[in-house]
Amino acid sequence: MSENGEEGKKEDVKGKKKQQLGGVRTMPFILANEICDRFGASGFHANMITYLTQVLNLPLVKASNTLSNFGGTSNFTPLIGAFVADSFAGRFWTIIIGSIIYVLGMVMITTSAALPQLRPPPCPTQENCQEASNKQLSVLYAALLLTSLGTGGLRPCVVTFAADQFDMSKMKTESRSWNFFNWYYFCMGMASLLALTVVVYIQDNVSWTWGLGIPTIAMALSVLAFVLGSSLYRKVKPGGSPFVRVAQVLVAAVKKRHVVAPADPRALYTNRELDADIATNGRLLHSDQFKWLDRAAVVADSDTKESSKPDLWRLATVHRVEELKTIIRILPIWAASILHVASHSHLGSFTVQQARSMDRHLSPSFQIPPASMSIFSTLTVLTGLPLYERLFVPLARRFTGNPVGVTCLQRMGIGFGINIFATIASALIEIKRKAVAADHNLLDKPTAIIPIRVFWLVPQYYLHGLAEVFMSVGHLEFLYDQSPESMRSTAAALFWIATAMGNYMSTVMVTLVHKYTGEKRNWLPDRNLNRGRLENYYWLVTGIQVINLIYYVICAWFYKYKPINEISETGSSDEDVESANNTKPLSNDAKEDKQVQLVRTETCYDYLPE
Repeated sequence: MSENGEEGKKEDVKGKKKQQLGGVRTMPFILANEICDRFGASGFHANMITYLTQVLNLPLVKASNTLSNFGGTSNFTPLIGAFVADSFAGRFWTIIIGSIIYVLGMVMITTSAALPQLRPPPCPTQENCQEASNKQLSVLYAALLLTSLGTGGLRPCVVTFAADQFDMSKMKTESRSWNFFNWYYFCMGMASLLALTVVVYIQDNVSWTWGLGIPTIAMALSVLAFVLGSSLYRKVKPGGSPFVRVAQVLVAAVKKRHVVAPADPRALYTNRELDADIATNGRLLHSDQFKWLDRAAVVADSDTKESSKPDLWRLATVHRVEELKTIIRILPIWAASILHVASHSHLGSFTVQQARSMDRHLSPSFQIPPASMSIFSTLTVLTGLPLYERLFVPLARRFTGNPVGVTCLQRMGIGFGINIFATIASALIEIKRKAVAADHNLLDKPTAIIPIRVFWLVPQYYLHGLAEVFMSVGHLEFLYDQSPESMRSTAAALFWIATAMGNYMSTVMVTLVHKYTGEKRNWLPDRNLNRGRLENYYWLVTGIQVINLIYYVICAWFYKYKPINEISETGSSDEDVESANNTKPLSNDAKEDKQVQLVRTETCYDYLPE
């Protein structure tokens, strides 16, 4: 038998082994990990504003900023986790290490809740309360820091690791009757719903020790579930640090800043063998944007003197240059999500305090815990995602002709618009709540229950949940789909970094509003929300969101989808994909194993084999 025949058999065996890994059968283990993680995180953080204000006796603004700051930190650490995963550790081990660190943080805060010496004396009147000491707060901060570090290993890796188990090429995703990211988000919503009902009820009516201990146990079980499925997973080999590759392209472009790029992009440097580990699903094709970066792929006389591997600080392949271009294109769209996060961060703080002052009784002996009100957002997500897939997509498909209904950018834009109406609803409901309080002379009684049903808050929760169905899921799918395959953990980290920056921006907004709106009629008072002007804060946020929507529409209008030469299951070039809704199959002649060049025209894409 010939040497080529033996190599072909080996490749076939490797291909079959690869196809046997991953798939739907891995989802129980991966999603069990993520469901337990989300259950634990939701149960841990959903009612934390109550723990800080009612148990540790912190002022409302200080407690809100503490949660926003650590929430921001938790959303910045995924960048570290993404770097570790994409560079050398891989997503599998990064998830395990992050989970263990997270469990340690939850054990610490559960211990602090169980020991009386680690919290101040109770203050049921919420007047002249003794705040937690620096020593008591240091335990809290250490626990929150550990959970933030653990989150860094989980958030950028779990969703991308789960997506790695499927063929996420355009040809495959458009032929499916389901969207992976919709169902991923649906499972997370189920876990959050369970936490917001059971765990929060235990925290408010049984004890904080059990209320925090149950999520801790769930998180520990998630690690076990994930490890049990390790032999079934498709584990993508890390392709080296994406940050180093970005730096190499920039340095090479600067070094060759005086070099004139060729008119024909096919003259730029390509090396399939060099890019093999970072382009397993297909190579990025040359694009006409940011042409000054093309200089990094221009082959100079000094680059051809050595026959060995090129100096990547002087010469980059087209694929590596396009990786950087892709990230640059993504960033303006990504930035729009920051203000979106800041606009609804109040749901975990001010809205919980509003709910605490309202009639929450479902029966004479049972009342809804304030933090559990967010289940209405979760329920909206749980019902909205299946309806989106079964009703909205088929209906939209009739008008757009797009197999997925609308593009990710269109889906995000709809979410931005809905969120504006959610904030308007928040302002109108707060005006109503204070009017009822004034009618019953309760404005100066911060602990009194105002005779207005808590269900007045449901519209804003519903609208925020509906906005999440469109914006958050669309944003996550956009980042995964449009990022280079070797940078997908980093792209997922960007999703959480936007959340981090939104939390920090919310902290800045709350602090400035609290500082500059006076002492007598402060918009965001420390203790008595009835004497505040929370509705004015909501109107301010609404105006900011309108400006943000205009900015997003402009960015989306000029956005260019990444061009990619996808690899079929046989390893040949099967199709070039320019966008989520603009694809054209190759002819039979072009399906041979040849390099394919994408040429843009006004109405279609032509494929010219070299």
